[in-house]
Amino acid sequence: MSAQPARGLAHLIGSVPLATTEEVFRRLAGALGPLLSRMPDGETGERRRWIYWQRTMLERHPAMEVDAEAGLLELRQWDGSLLRRTDLLRFRPGVDPDRVEFSTGYAEAARDSWTCFERLRREGVVPTGLRFQVCLPTPMSSAFMYVSPRAHDDYLRVYERSLLRALGDVLTAVPHRDLSIQWDVCQEVLVFERYFPSRPADYKARVFSLLERLGQAVPIDVELGYHLCYGSPADQHLVMPTDTGILVEIGQAIVGMARRHVDFLHLPVPRERTDPAYFAPLRSLRLPERTRLYLGLIHHDDAEGDRLRIDTARRIVGDGFGVATECGWGRGDPARLDGLLESHRRAVDYLVAGGAR
Repeated sequence: MSAQPARGLAHLIGSVPLATTEEVFRRLAGALGPLLSRMPDGETGERRRWIYWQRTMLERHPAMEVDAEAGLLELRQWDGSLLRRTDLLRFRPGVDPDRVEFSTGYAEAARDSWTCFERLRREGVVPTGLRFQVCLPTPMSSAFMYVSPRAHDDYLRVYERSLLRALGDVLTAVPHRDLSIQWDVCQEVLVFERYFPSRPADYKARVFSLLERLGQAVPIDVELGYHLCYGSPADQHLVMPTDTGILVEIGQAIVGMARRHVDFLHLPVPRERTDPAYFAPLRSLRLPERTRLYLGLIHHDDAEGDRLRIDTARRIVGDGFGVATECGWGRGDPARLDGLLESHRRAVDYLVAGGAR
């Protein structure tokens, strides 16, 4: 069997623990440029904690206030350890949600990063043909983390409208042939896992419909992908999955309902899971021929484990998948960056060589 070409076999989720966007582009391009199809800006600065900057935006918004009757949301790690307790927000009495706009900041961040990306490409730092990757959260992300359940329906409608407006601004600022949009799907996975105190009875229909709408908002000449996630606020999962069953169910719905092509789908793999049982549900995943599956099986300083996870995955899904980490790196130890970059190179080399055949 012929070896896979290395281009596009590595995928980067989004955040990188460096101070500036330019540092991110230079480091990633220098270390992994030939292995990538797209490159994120590292989600530096206030975006380092993924959506927490949206919490800050909501707290400052004149239409929002703390819902004192909602109680506190406890954010716990997979092992039960308490990370933090968070009060929840709602619309102020008398506010018409349909007259509210949220300034998400995603378009402004993308425009600034694109200017840097384009300059570095002209200088030869960023390889020609590499797309600029913009990572966006879904409306459910901030809803389930920061908003009172009693305000969810209004909030989700308002935030989706604001987020799609930001997406439209990104689509205007960045040439479509150069752009890749990745929807970050975390809270939806956690809803399936019963992580939150409550969920609507029709949660599956709501999740699938939302993900279909978000995909449809991305023009066909822009690359589209989805990153499924179990959260990593302390660089570990909020829920430790039993297997890939829920991920497969959501992923299959994404590609099955899509009215346009989905270019890639990323699914996480915990460090401890080198066993076939974790990967087994992937046998039923039916992706279109041009949809690349990325498995987040790379872990820091675990080269042997990475190879074992690759070998196990290959026995389940065959060849053709790419590799990544489980989630972004922005909240991890910056001292791990060099090791993570090297782990990607080694994992791709192993894939190209055909693994343990």
